[in-house]
Amino acid sequence: MTLEQLEQVALSAGLRKFAGGQMARRLYKLRATSLDEFTELPKAAREKLSETYCVGRTAPVAEARSKDGTVKYLFPARTAETSYVDGPGINFESVYIPDRDRATLCVSSQAGCRMGCKFCMTGRQGFHGSLTAAGIINQVLSIPESSSLTNIVFMGMGEPLDNITPLLDVIAILTQPWGLAWSPRRITVSSIGKLDTLRRLLDETDVHVAISVHSPHHAQRLELMPVEKAFPVTDVFRLLRDYDFAHQRRLSAEYILWDGINDSPAHADALARLIRGTSCRVNLIRFHAIPDFPHSTAGGDAMERFRDRLNAQGVTATIRTSRGEDIEAACGMLAGKKE
Repeated sequence: MTLEQLEQVALSAGLRKFAGGQMARRLYKLRATSLDEFTELPKAAREKLSETYCVGRTAPVAEARSKDGTVKYLFPARTAETSYVDGPGINFESVYIPDRDRATLCVSSQAGCRMGCKFCMTGRQGFHGSLTAAGIINQVLSIPESSSLTNIVFMGMGEPLDNITPLLDVIAILTQPWGLAWSPRRITVSSIGKLDTLRRLLDETDVHVAISVHSPHHAQRLELMPVEKAFPVTDVFRLLRDYDFAHQRRLSAEYILWDGINDSPAHADALARLIRGTSCRVNLIRFHAIPDFPHSTAGGDAMERFRDRLNAQGVTATIRTSRGEDIEAACGMLAGKKE
């Protein structure tokens, strides 16, 4: 819960409003796992609260470790105490990625996804419900490496902007002084470009934004990503040009490269035109094969040529290092399955 929500809980239990701040401190500063730890509150109040509420922390039920140090964690859709998914629910995953002085957690926002991108295992599952704020923040607080995290990326299962209210609540928990007090610059939200809620995210937060592009051409992107019909990528970048990404926050374009499909010089030139007028950088991503998808990843030489052509036009483009592919933890491979 946010501070405002905790203050309402305090009032409902017959406590003063400031007890909400005491509960926030216990939850987010001291990482309480039980209401018994809320010793600032009278025992009678704790007992009354326990009739309706629980802390909501649950450890992962399984993990898979990659040879490169990446760890994929599996979380349950619900427990005896609480439900983490607003809907029928399936298990969901998050991925811990250590990299020298950085420790990043790739967080899920939904169980499955309704966006239907053809190249994504999560999208293949269909939609099974949005995660509650508890389901999202529990991933951050309950992995063994929680205290060492330096960055959060909302790039796991689901479309974050399809679950905007819990997402904004969790960003508040992560960034506000009463919560974890992180800088918004430690958080990146990835999206296909859901325009209505993208505007809310931009207006109400200062987090970094990453847009899944994958093709600069309408017809080709529509074939790969059905959401292009509702949210054309040209409209997305038209909106983004109204916001300042040169100072506090960063804008990036995510671009998977497929051999002979979207890796031509013409595609690079069209991508440069698409993002013109913004300070957008481009992350080039190797495709991680999934069943029944007909295209294969572009080779290393093709990725370097694509990068260099963008760089020559003044676009900052980098090739993202693939992590966790051997445990199906890389981009587009999360499926919420326990082997």
